[in-house]
Amino acid sequence: MTIQDRGLSGGGDASRLIERPIEHHDAQLFGSDVVADTLGALDIPYIALNPGASFRGFHDSLVNHLGNEEPQMLLCLHEEHAVAIAQGWAKVTGKAMAVAVHSNVGLFHATMAIFNAWCDRMPMVVFGATGPVDAMHRRPWIDWIHTARDQGAIVRNYVKWDDQPASPGAAREALARAKWIAETIPQGPTYVNLDAGMQEAPLAEPLPDIQLDRLMPHVDYSPGAGAVADLARRLKSARRPVILVGRVSRSEAGWAQRIALAEATGARVLTDLKIGAGFPTDHPLSLAPPGVFPLPQAQAALDEADLVLSLDWVVLQGVLPAAKRPGAQIVHVSLDHHIHNGWSMDHQALTPVDAYIAADPDALVAELCREMDLSPSGTYRPAPQPEIAVPADPQAPLGVPDLARQLKRAVGDRAMSLLHLPLSWDGAFWPFRHPLDFLGSDGGGGIGGGPGISVGAALALRGMGRLPIAICGDGDFLMGVTALWTAVHYRIPLLVVVANNRSFYNDEVHQERVARMRGRPVENKWIGQKMADPEIDLAAMARAQGAAAFGPVRDRAAMDAAFADAIRAVEQGGVAVVDVRVEPGYTPAMAGALTRESGSKA
Repeated sequence: MTIQDRGLSGGGDASRLIERPIEHHDAQLFGSDVVADTLGALDIPYIALNPGASFRGFHDSLVNHLGNEEPQMLLCLHEEHAVAIAQGWAKVTGKAMAVAVHSNVGLFHATMAIFNAWCDRMPMVVFGATGPVDAMHRRPWIDWIHTARDQGAIVRNYVKWDDQPASPGAAREALARAKWIAETIPQGPTYVNLDAGMQEAPLAEPLPDIQLDRLMPHVDYSPGAGAVADLARRLKSARRPVILVGRVSRSEAGWAQRIALAEATGARVLTDLKIGAGFPTDHPLSLAPPGVFPLPQAQAALDEADLVLSLDWVVLQGVLPAAKRPGAQIVHVSLDHHIHNGWSMDHQALTPVDAYIAADPDALVAELCREMDLSPSGTYRPAPQPEIAVPADPQAPLGVPDLARQLKRAVGDRAMSLLHLPLSWDGAFWPFRHPLDFLGSDGGGGIGGGPGISVGAALALRGMGRLPIAICGDGDFLMGVTALWTAVHYRIPLLVVVANNRSFYNDEVHQERVARMRGRPVENKWIGQKMADPEIDLAAMARAQGAAAFGPVRDRAAMDAAFADAIRAVEQGGVAVVDVRVEPGYTPAMAGALTRESGSKA
């Protein structure tokens, strides 16, 4: 098959016709050709990258040996964006995308995004490059400063595994191991560093065939029958059970099984805005709208629960004073302990539990449904949802509730996915009724990840008939805006709405707390936080990436018009950005949660 033939067999993906190389037939193979062939055989459709000389051999192999097909390169304008795109892809698919970053300097750029993916437990295979390791082959100056003795040490504490293979055969095995480990739960990024000398050396003879599937066996994390039977008994005898739905998959089958389990046991269910949708938020058994922190009504139910079942809840200690109640039982289902290494405190506090089941939460719920003879359907009767309040004064400044209400109205009954949400979002704004309705946060709190994550998620959603929507804060957008160029270039439809309060407002809140604690003027909290004088033209920055852009929007009528035009542009295959100028602030629910979490009276 020629390169052109491969390029026209992309299943209707328009981006497959972008950046097509001229036809070439290989006579001599090189070490990097083996790496590229292996990557193609691992069924990884894309590799996001910012180019660099350290992996020029690998880059050439992707283009001239594979024909920029399976995987196709996604050119990014910053290494953080490349990693974030892979994280967004994994949020939808549960599968690893490949990323390539240049030498130690590209890896330094990528570190924050890799940490986000680590905390978010999202798989990816990150390629680095170094050297040549053999100093006799290094060019003066540049090859020396871009060679590190142990480059993997830069990220070793927040990847699951890393390697620096010294031969094409070792590289082939390293790639298989990297993908296998990345996609085995708990999932996470892996790192493979390619020696520039190994990449560019001619291959003396073809390597023997290997069976990649046998090198990556399926790892079964189903619970034992005894643990399932014991948990079923606990649930049946509980009078006030609560289920905490944490890190679970985007599977529709798993979604239906969680609904069936809650309905069969009468368990109330709590979900979380730090992670993707795991249970319908308008189900009658939903305790409260999801939030970054639990709302008072949810905490009250937890305090009274006689059984709490945690399905890999991210911050268990933060919601479980119920653990101190006499007779209360806590069952935690998780495999997360397998990757706790002590460098990062992302493992959270050690929490007392009555039973710990080391299993995949999806597999555990599936086994419970079989044990209890349930027939999951995924259907339910939604509970009535309160409308977002309309300001009494129609001329009042815009707030995030206005943005949410009018965007929801503009979307109407379209299937949509919220790819990213700002901290000012209230979980009551928009019910989640499908596992792809909301994909969770950035994972590590690394601001600037939102745009890139959203591009990767939109790529994975392309062709599914869902409207991909990212709602970003202005600081997040400003740090990641050039990720949108990749979406425009590769025809990835995406709607980005910027909740633009012209401030790093979360830090204003912190400065106010400190001022109150110290008896100092709270009026000074804005200094070093406000992005004004001059105000930044976010729409112009979006247009500079090739996106359709609307705003700044300062009133409700203009917002309706902008949303209608932006959605139309996205449905025609484009990228659209709407800059909505909102007042700084949190909803009462979010503000109260933050105050309770900090112990402050601010």
